[in-house]
Amino acid sequence: MFRKRKKGFKKNDLKPCLNTHTPGSFYEVFPPEEAFDLAQKFQVHYTPKKGSWLNMAEIEFPALSRQCLARRIPKRETLEKEVLAWAENRNKKCTTVSWKFTKDTAREKLKSKYHIFKN
Repeated sequence: MFRKRKKGFKKNDLKPCLNTHTPGSFYEVFPPEEAFDLAQKFQVHYTPKKGSWLNMAEIEFPALSRQCLARRIPKRETLEKEVLAWAENRNKKCTTVSWKFTKDTAREKLKSKYHIFKN
């Protein structure tokens, strides 16, 4: 997939590969020269211990919409500046996601979806 896509490739493109945890993983499936080249092109983004990057993105988009995009922005350049400024501000504040869905609440809420085993 990534070898075919060379036009417009960016170093920080997000690649949600579940079993590719380090650049060393490329050496398991490619010859050393190709593995080295690929490892130089990718930046690894680790999945948070609680929740996933996809959950976090789904939370951030509504926040972006409410805090930055709740008005008409006529020019693309202005939109880009506004979104970058918003993201920079969120990053400076080290805004995090407060996970409220614990194991216990999951078990309670989803108990009808799982079989109960008796010893």
